[in-house]
Formats: sequence, C-alpha cells, structure tokens
Amino acid sequence: MRNVTPPPPRAPRKFPAALAWTGVAALVVVLCVLFPRVLAFVELAARELRYFWWLILLVVLAGYFFFFFGRKKP
Repeated sequence: MRNVTPPPPRAPRKFPAALAWTGVAALVVVLCVLFPRVLAFVELAARELRYFWWLILLVVLAGYFFFFFGRKKP
C-alpha cells in the first residue's frame, strides 16, 4: 500500500523575506544618494501629505473595495 499521509507542516521561512526587505531598503538608500533631486521631491511630498491624507485614504479604500468586493464568489 502507498502512504497517503501528508507531510508535517514546515515552519515559515523568515530569512528570505528579511533578506528581500533589506535589499529593498538598501536600494532605496542607493537611489537617494545617486539622485538627490528625487529625495527632495519625496521630502516635499511627505510635507504635502498632511493636506492630502484624505485623497490617499480614498484611493486605498477604492482599492480595498475593488479587490475584495469585486471578485466573484465561488
């Protein structure tokens, strides 16, 4: 007879995810050093964020509705 027992579950792999986040952070730092005007634009956008937080909230809410309420139920 063939063994049909499923293998025990594995622990989640956290090292590759941490390595990916570290790589993204390093890429952001390198880009900010290479392109200082982009860093200035990001700083300006962060300052303006206090005025346009409601617009970002509406975009996030629309994305939530689009992805979670727009999919077809089985």
